[in-house]
Amino acid sequence: MTNNALDFAGKVALVTGAASGMGLATAQAFAEGGAAVVLADFREAAAIAEAQKLVAAGYTAIAVRCDVGNDGEVEGMVNRTVAEFGRLDAAFNNAGVMAHIAPTADSTREEWDRVIGINLRGVWSCMKYELRQMQHQGTGAIVNNASVGALTGNPGIGSYIASKHGVVGLTRTAALEYIKQGIRVNAINPGLIDTQIARDVVGGNEEAYNDIAKNVPIGRAGRPEEIASAVLWLCSAGASYVVGHALTVDGGMTVV
Repeated sequence: MTNNALDFAGKVALVTGAASGMGLATAQAFAEGGAAVVLADFREAAAIAEAQKLVAAGYTAIAVRCDVGNDGEVEGMVNRTVAEFGRLDAAFNNAGVMAHIAPTADSTREEWDRVIGINLRGVWSCMKYELRQMQHQGTGAIVNNASVGALTGNPGIGSYIASKHGVVGLTRTAALEYIKQGIRVNAINPGLIDTQIARDVVGGNEEAYNDIAKNVPIGRAGRPEEIASAVLWLCSAGASYVVGHALTVDGGMTVV
């Protein structure tokens, strides 16, 4: 019997948006912790390539194509996970998109529906099918990827900010609904993390991105692996008394 709270041997983990960034780092960390891992992403070829790298390194992993905005694909993702590995112990609902920059009055219904459909409704859809399987087992842990944008406003990306506020509210509600069934639901609020979506906030302007990174109190952007560590802890036995919490991992950005 191990004393390592981050030992996921014999467990099954599912990660959405797993082909790159925080999702990929978390999938890799789960695999290194001993879990069988499902890498889900709408970029199927990229997810397959990353899963194959894990398998080649001696880990257990498969890739599944999933657009989290499509309920049928989400249901299929969870069904495939259970068909392949027999259960689902941990899920990181990470898939998300950045809004196209526009003030609220100039944003479009199509853009609103796109961002909310993936970032918020997609998280709800993933939880819906994950929770059903975890209810059947009587155990499980879910972490939803919110953002420091869930804690404040940010001009020009109203739909993104609204979606992330919604993720935290949904997380807290589901946490209360399912904790007595042995399922813990939490969220994580990443700050500026070295990913493509972070660069999208400034329209791909590398100089602007670097300026923002230097102004983080810790002096740099976070690494995807630092988010992965927090997600694994929230899914672990070490966080057994953590319920409905949105853990901020931001290098001090939101400290006031």
